[in-house]
Formats: sequence, C-alpha cells, structure tokens
Amino acid sequence: MKRHILSVLLVVCLTVSGVLGAEAPRKGTDANLYGHVVDRETHEHIPYASIAVVGTAFGTTTDASGHYFLKNLPEGELTLEVRALGYAPKRTSVALKRGETLELNFEVAQNGISMDEVVVSASRSATLRREAPALVSVLDAKLFERTNAACLAQGLSFQPGVRVEDDCQNCGFAQVRINGLDGHYSQILVDSHPVFSALTGVYGLEQIPANMIERVEVLRGGGSALYGSSAIGGTINVMLAASRASGTTTIYNAAKEPHIVDLANFLNSMGCRVKGAGTDVIRIRGVQRLQSRRPYAVIPDQIETGTLMIAAAATHGDVTICGCIPTHMEALTAKLLEMGARVEERDDAIRVRSIGDHRAVTFKTQVYPGFPTDLQQPMSALLCTATGTSTVVENIFESRFRHLSEMERMGARVRIYEQTAVIEGVPQLHGAAVEATDLRAGAALVIAGLMAQGTTEIYNTHFIDRGYEHLEEKLNSLGAKISRTRE
Repeated sequence: MKRHILSVLLVVCLTVSGVLGAEAPRKGTDANLYGHVVDRETHEHIPYASIAVVGTAFGTTTDASGHYFLKNLPEGELTLEVRALGYAPKRTSVALKRGETLELNFEVAQNGISMDEVVVSASRSATLRREAPALVSVLDAKLFERTNAACLAQGLSFQPGVRVEDDCQNCGFAQVRINGLDGHYSQILVDSHPVFSALTGVYGLEQIPANMIERVEVLRGGGSALYGSSAIGGTINVMLAASRASGTTTIYNAAKEPHIVDLANFLNSMGCRVKGAGTDVIRIRGVQRLQSRRPYAVIPDQIETGTLMIAAAATHGDVTICGCIPTHMEALTAKLLEMGARVEERDDAIRVRSIGDHRAVTFKTQVYPGFPTDLQQPMSALLCTATGTSTVVENIFESRFRHLSEMERMGARVRIYEQTAVIEGVPQLHGAAVEATDLRAGAALVIAGLMAQGTTEIYNTHFIDRGYEHLEEKLNSLGAKISRTRE
C-alpha cells in the first residue's frame, strides 16, 4: 500500500513539472505588470496576496504595502488570478505586448465562508515528557464527573498551572490564567478551531456544559506558538527552552516581531544557533551551556515608541522620539499620515507633528509587519475625536475593545460588532473616572485623558506599570499634567 501511494505521488510531481516546463514563457519580453490589491469595501491594501498568471509558472505576492510587480511576462492575452486568505479569488484578463508596462489593480471581496483547515503538530523524533518545551495535559470526561463539574470553567480549576478566576467585580466573568498570565494571553480552541468572539472571554467558559466535553487538552508553556503566528509569548518561551534542549527544535507559525529577531541575536551571541528568526519557521540548535561573550544592547520597544507617537498626534503636539527604529513603525506611520499628521523619520528618531483636525481611518490588526494589536487600543483612543467614522478590526486577540466602554464615559461614540469596532468621531472628550482593564487599555485611557477636557481619573494603574516605565514622567516632561495617587 505504501509503495502504491508513493508511486502515485511521484507521477503527479513529474506531471506538474512537465506542465510547468512546457508553459515556460519567453525571456526578455520587457512586458511588465504592476499594481496593488485592496479590500473592496474598506479599500485597505492587502499584504502578501498571491498573484498568478494562469497557465504559466509566473507569479508573485504583494509586499507589506499591498503592491506587486511582474516582469518579462509572455505576450498576448493573459489571465491573472489573485488569492488572499479570507477573500474570494478573482480573475482578470489583460492584453500584453512586448516592451509594454501596464498597471493592473485588484479589488477583492471578503469571503464569509470558512476555509477547511488541517492542523498537525508533532515532533520529528520521540522526546521525553520532562524534556519537552511544552507540557500537554488531558482532561477527560471522567475528571469532570468525579469533580462534579457542571461546565468547562469548573473542570479547569482542577488542572495544575491553570486557574479560572473572576476578573470583574460587577459582571463576574471568568478568565483562564495559565502560568500566571492574564486570560487574553490564553488561546481557546474548540475542535481545533480558534474561538474569536467578543463574548468568549466573558461568558464562554460557563456556557460549555461538562456533559458535552469528550476531552480537554491543556497546553502549558510556549507550545502555543504552534497554533498561530500571533503567539508572541509562545515563540519566546519555545526559543528560550530550546536554547538548552538537546537536538534541533523547529517552531512553525512563529511570530515575526522585531524583538523575536533580537532575542535570536542575543541567544546567538551566547553560543546558541538560531536560524530563521523574522520568518514563520525558526530552528534552534540547543547547546549545553550559554556564555555571555560581550555586552548586548536590547532594541528599543516599538510599542512604547508607537504609544508616544499616538500621544503626540492626539494632543496636536510636536514631539521627537529619540532612540527608536523608524522601520519598525511603518504600519503606524502610514496610518498617522493618512489621518493628516506629519511624520518625519531619521536614522534613530521619529518626529510627529499634528496641526489640524484628524481624518477617520480604517485598519485591521495583523501579525508583523502589519498593524500591531498592542497599538490598536491607543490608536482607537485617537480615533474617538477624528472627523468621520473609523472602523477597527481586531484579528489577533479577542475581548480587546473593553477600553472603549470606558471611553464612552468620556463621551466617545462607539459600536462594537464581535471583532469590529465602529468609532464615530466627536468634537471633544470629557474627563471622567475610568478603569484600566489591561496594559494597553490603560495606555489608551491615558491618551484619552490627555485629549479630554477636564480631569480624568484612571484606576488599576498597575496594568500600565507592567509595560511602561515612568510613563507619567515622560509625558509630564512634554507638557502633560499627570499626578499619581494611591488607589
């Protein structure tokens, strides 16, 4: 049976190779195509969409800005097909002549039908459980029966390293904390499919009866990197664990953020062998001992840089942020420019100036180099006073719009539809007593307070301190009036 399958696969591969070879186009035609791919509704550029010339071996993908370029194409009538994740395929025909360069743009529509997906996670070789970088525990139906658990939330309480707790004094919603991290750092999958719902983090755990559960797999540690490129913490944890593990560890769907690359450079400076950082596949060759050979300077925090950039635009200020890396801020810079702010990039500094009113924009959070999810909340604060209606789509984390309900106390006009927030700009926000629900939500409320008329009181500031060092001192040095009192 195995021989039969292998022979079939070989025939298929040879057949495809023959087709590609037969259709190989002529070289040196100087017939070129260029253009962009945008969302039909939002007109936002779509990065990394595939562009293929049907019937040939020619094809490419759009870059981070959603543009493409195809050169030396065959002459005659060509059919181009564009495909992007979450969008319906689209074909367009074009007549191309030798020495001719044409612009061909695509507008694609979102596809509401979910794609079939198969996820297989495994190691190349057998590994002792105690040596694995991530531990998987299985909770079966018998455990729920023995503990008299009525729902998923109650059963998870009996799993080591996992705690289910209430995160709200008023509504009493439950969140799962794994290894001490807040609930939004944990990913919940049902039948191997990620759950993206604005209500999942609030009511989902109590709404899954125990008698409907066959088994629950709890993955503690960095193995979450196997289940999505947004699992930044998982990627970091696996890299750290694999640096001392024997053999080679491969991380698929790895995060591509700059600090992932910086961590790889740091580990390599100490003798580890990390390859592929900055791509979605990272391979780590573990060593027995790590040695510090020379001082290492950590790269600047791009999220803190982005927060200060947004604060400068929100207050119509003129601020130069030194000691940053402008190339890491391209997604935010593009949106600030679209809003009407002025951004000047230097070698290691960014100047943000804002004079007139800001225009409404639309954006969606994406994995790097797309718009970062950690800047979505501060950016949405800025959009609360922009002229027009803005649309924000959160594709990375669920329940990341809770700060907007706090901003409604300050006069913001917001409508939330699952993972989409529609923000209607108002002329002025007003000071109010608000509560930070997480780190970036706290930063967003600080920016909203700087924009608001009157005094804003922000509670739960310990969330802010977790990700920003002396934020109020830095803002006060720029002219803000922020004082800290005991809660």
